[in-house]
Amino acid sequence: MPYFDAASAAPLHPVARQALLAALDEGWADPARLYREGRRARLLLDAAREAAAEAVGCRPDELAFTSSGTRAVHSGISGALAGRRRVGRHLVVSAIEHSSVLHSAADHESRGGSVTEVGVDRSGAVSPAAYGAALREDTALACLQSANHEVGTEQPVAEVAGLCRDAGVPLLVDAAQSLGQGPVPGGWSLLAASAHKWGGPPGVGLLAVRKGVRFAVQGPADERESGRAAGFENIPAIVAAAASLRAVRAEAAAESVRLRALVERIRSRVPALVPDVEVVGDPVRRLPHLVTFSCLYVDGETLLHELDRAGFSVSSGSSCTSSTLTPSHVLKAMGVLSEGNVRVSLPAGTAGEDVDRFLDVLPGVVAGVREKLGAPAAAASSGTPAASLVVDALGRRCPIPVIELAKVIAGVPVGGTVTVLSDDEAARLDIPAWCAMREQEYVGEEPADRGSAYVVRRLS
Repeated sequence: MPYFDAASAAPLHPVARQALLAALDEGWADPARLYREGRRARLLLDAAREAAAEAVGCRPDELAFTSSGTRAVHSGISGALAGRRRVGRHLVVSAIEHSSVLHSAADHESRGGSVTEVGVDRSGAVSPAAYGAALREDTALACLQSANHEVGTEQPVAEVAGLCRDAGVPLLVDAAQSLGQGPVPGGWSLLAASAHKWGGPPGVGLLAVRKGVRFAVQGPADERESGRAAGFENIPAIVAAAASLRAVRAEAAAESVRLRALVERIRSRVPALVPDVEVVGDPVRRLPHLVTFSCLYVDGETLLHELDRAGFSVSSGSSCTSSTLTPSHVLKAMGVLSEGNVRVSLPAGTAGEDVDRFLDVLPGVVAGVREKLGAPAAAASSGTPAASLVVDALGRRCPIPVIELAKVIAGVPVGGTVTVLSDDEAARLDIPAWCAMREQEYVGEEPADRGSAYVVRRLS
């Protein structure tokens, strides 16, 4: 069964498995002890730190191992903010950061700090100029991911790092998605990453803090990992994480070229094979193994289940696949279609035959889901068109409000309007996206007794 969700968790690399098993026999003792077993464990831990630091591009004494990538982000943000509290309490993040960064930002705001979110364009990239404009005299920390976890767009880290350096603001880079692909552009002050994203074992994160960065560890004091990660080190997992990082980086140059070609095959063929599809993310400045597209008139949860039944493991940013029924914050910030969203992220070694089979299966799966939902094959008109129509989609979830809009748009004359009543958060994103794809005019959102009224004018 092809596994196409490496962006969530990559399969365990063979080198990681070998290193993990070997370290279970050699690295079980307390590395803080001076007897033989402790010294052996310390040697393994030090060697792993040196290997990981070389891959990150920092000194070994600048790098700490944490219990996860999320813990690395939380510790990095809280420590940097606390270390620079005399400067101010302002935090700058991009609108498409990983939830671990946004959750830290929300916590900071709840404690009286201030946060500025820098928006992105439709490709998912921040503007360095806009990011620089968000920096203030009281900015204590800035955060920017190296590449987006949902759409693959690479961020202008070097340019933003230069602006932060000029402003005297440290930059924390979340490199979870890109570190296994290659070095992160220089200029950052703090860096966080997660081993299970590159084929290491889960439960290991990296936090690098450059010398000279003011940093105050939050929480109870602990002697391990320079006080930045409390608790006994999981040395076998750390050794496996460092070994696999070195291995995937050695393979990255050749494998990235191969995976990029497979992803380009998906990017170019999906719109040709499946009607009404929007491929999102930057077509050039992107991760080599990840592609995301959204399908009109499709329930994302049903689509993922049907692809799973067909033998493919993929993920989605569609609101229909989340317990909150709200669209992905990344897709929302980009202003792109969220319904029927599919993220394909290929692990190393993915065969071209598996990608071809996915492309063979996808059109039939999407067509089947659309048929079950009663999506229109084409807009049809019947009778004398009305000057305006109202569609009541209250209480109905994505993609039903958009489907109902598509069914009736031909029922108004050119220049007439359709008002869609909906209390589904996804409609706020998907109705304007449908208008852009169908070349109709999105007039705007108006208040309603329940939910909102979304007004669309027919142009053709």
